[in-house]
Amino acid sequence: MDAATTGKPTSPRQLTPTLLKSLATGFSGSHPVSVPRYDRTKLSGGVVHLGVGGFHRAHLAVYLDDLAESSASTWSITGSGVMAHDEKIASVLSEQGGLYLLAEREGTSAHARIIGSLTDFAPARHNSAPVLARLVDPATKIVSLTVTEGGYPVEHSRYVGDSAQAAEAASETPRTTFGIITVAQDRRRNLGLAPLTVLSCDNLPGNGNVARVAVLGVASERSAALATWLETYGAFPNAMVDRITPATTDADRAWVASEFGIEDAWPVVCEPFRQWALEDTFACGRPEFENAGVLMTSDVIPYEHMKLRLLNGSHSGLAYHAALAGITYVHDAVLHPAVELFIRELMSREAAPNLEAPAGIDLVEYQNSLVQRFSNPAIADTIARLCLDGTAKFPTFIVPSLEDQLTKGGPISMLTLVLAGWCRYLRGVADNGSPIVASHDPFLNEAIEVAKRSASNPAVFLNYERALGSKIGASDRLLASFTEALGDLDRDGSLVTLQRWGNRSKSEAGPR
Repeated sequence: MDAATTGKPTSPRQLTPTLLKSLATGFSGSHPVSVPRYDRTKLSGGVVHLGVGGFHRAHLAVYLDDLAESSASTWSITGSGVMAHDEKIASVLSEQGGLYLLAEREGTSAHARIIGSLTDFAPARHNSAPVLARLVDPATKIVSLTVTEGGYPVEHSRYVGDSAQAAEAASETPRTTFGIITVAQDRRRNLGLAPLTVLSCDNLPGNGNVARVAVLGVASERSAALATWLETYGAFPNAMVDRITPATTDADRAWVASEFGIEDAWPVVCEPFRQWALEDTFACGRPEFENAGVLMTSDVIPYEHMKLRLLNGSHSGLAYHAALAGITYVHDAVLHPAVELFIRELMSREAAPNLEAPAGIDLVEYQNSLVQRFSNPAIADTIARLCLDGTAKFPTFIVPSLEDQLTKGGPISMLTLVLAGWCRYLRGVADNGSPIVASHDPFLNEAIEVAKRSASNPAVFLNYERALGSKIGASDRLLASFTEALGDLDRDGSLVTLQRWGNRSKSEAGPR
């Protein structure tokens, strides 16, 4: 990529395809901006992505941009989605020709680049015909997804069908993510085309397996022949994805305009770190991801477990306690000694001992790197973002570590604090007595009711099977620890409790 020279303009200029030439020949803000050197008109598609948001544009879209820049790759992305916010982002990206500025920030340093791999957008909320046409196009090989942990009609590895899913499967004008995928795959089958590879980029253990269950479940509602065809010829690769990417704010837009002289209605601000381990199982072709730094492997599980249980588990662990303590940003939480001690003990004593270290990765160094990444103030990641969708996150981020520790009789105090923090958060009162408005969750009202009923009987919360499964509620040891944790949190608040329990955990571990 060419880097534009500095020389701040009198006012920011709107990001459009015509601006790229200006950027390459000297227009910039107070910092340089890298721009694509490849010819975007020669990109030919190949990927349709459902659920375009900040993470997708900081991850898959960047890898394809790297490939187009460094090789003769012509792969690009058509964005789509069925939610209201997908319409908004479609409007923005249409005006900007699919372009957006991605800024990697750490401390006081920042590097910005214009991403050019997102070349089209086909909204699907009110009319799925345009996205179906792209999915059925023989040039399209992959349908990728970021629809959040709760966006799959799957519970405990089983398809959860209902009359709405059946109606979607039978419709020729589907309006849901998996209805659209199912109808598109059926049309490809009827045309004699290979099935699309369904590539999940969501934070789920075995995300490809979950996508398989969802797609085959909806497909079976449409026809047994379709489900058999997909099971025989389809591909659903598992993947571990990693990059901390907060939601874009007005402050981000103002900063981009001030620092880079570019007016972008939907920039992406993220950390420099990114990682992708991807199972090399595709139905009808793929980009040469390995040439862009993607680890192509036959076994994603060690990478997936490491990331979900250490990074995501720590995020969920600190989030609810920080919310109770009135802390707004992740970096402010981690800079508090009690929170840092808590997440270090959580990772080192209760999550990491159950992990197989992936090839070439030192788990101790990885844990230290997470604390450093969480402490990055430049990306201003919010506690509210981490509190989203608890009922979908706990089964994958926390419960597996807890089940392992209970089975082998290992320490569970930090994991207990994670459960207790979420329970108190759901009750809606912060440590200072102010109200907490709980974040979005498809089962939020149900979870709140369970948390409130547990005030008189803590076992009620531990037996909340939707989020915590059916095993941990039978543990008397966990119940005693959980009851003690709730009592301490009610009496002393989160930060005092985290410090005391963290010190106790550290002393029990002995010298390191």
